[in-house]
Amino acid sequence: MRNIFLFIRRYFTFLFFLVLQILSITLIVKYNPSQQAAYAGVANEVTGWINLQYNKVQYYFHLKEANKQLSQENAQLRNMLGLNFESPDSTRITVLDSLVRDTVGRMRKFMWLPSKVVSNTVSSQTNYLTLHRGANQGIKKDMSVIGPNGVVGTVVEVSENYALVMSLLHRNSTVSSMLKKGNIAGKVDWDGQDPNFLTLHNIPKSAEVAKGDSVVTSTYSANFPPNIMVGTVHSIEADPSSNFVTIKLRTATNFFSIQYVNVVENVQWEEQRRLEAAMQKTK
Repeated sequence: MRNIFLFIRRYFTFLFFLVLQILSITLIVKYNPSQQAAYAGVANEVTGWINLQYNKVQYYFHLKEANKQLSQENAQLRNMLGLNFESPDSTRITVLDSLVRDTVGRMRKFMWLPSKVVSNTVSSQTNYLTLHRGANQGIKKDMSVIGPNGVVGTVVEVSENYALVMSLLHRNSTVSSMLKKGNIAGKVDWDGQDPNFLTLHNIPKSAEVAKGDSVVTSTYSANFPPNIMVGTVHSIEADPSSNFVTIKLRTATNFFSIQYVNVVENVQWEEQRRLEAAMQKTK
């Protein structure tokens, strides 16, 4: 307290001058419309700048919740897409099943569920992701996993609240894919080297393919919805011993920074598998 009084005593003249200046400016602004308008403009600019900086800081600390909400909204919107519904190949339906149908009678084929990535590896030749969503939240083995930019992998193990995903960056991972231009189907896998690149096989030399072309999931993939981005063509190498080319793809998904994904269930797949298994028994 004594130091405060000493400070005031020492700088009394300067402090008194500041008080008079502030009082003078206040009186000028209060009783002069032109100065009042100028002050209001400056005050608004300063206040707006301060609010902008505060919002930037506040936004940074709310990014986690914002990402979670966006992931949930994306799943809801994708559940409404027409590609999730498929009409049965028949002109007459005599027995209705329990699948959800849209307004034109098409049966739902794919269901999207948002999930958070809690663990992820990219440096091994057998990479996995762990999702904080398991059997209690509707996850099953063999469901496909899709990120904001494209294919991520396939669910291989499920516990009550977690799911283990075999990443696309796994030596045993394969995805039925096709060139978006021409719908020429092939198979995508990973050679275990660069996490940024995949390999597309079984594309004939006669196919019209160029650097930058998109590669998407094919209509032959049972667990992945069709036309989901896998990657873009980076390079093309002809195989002299066959009629096919080997295509290097740059992955659509950035596996180094992925945080939220959607787990997709083909709700008609079990029926398809039963039919195919029955056919195998008869051979």
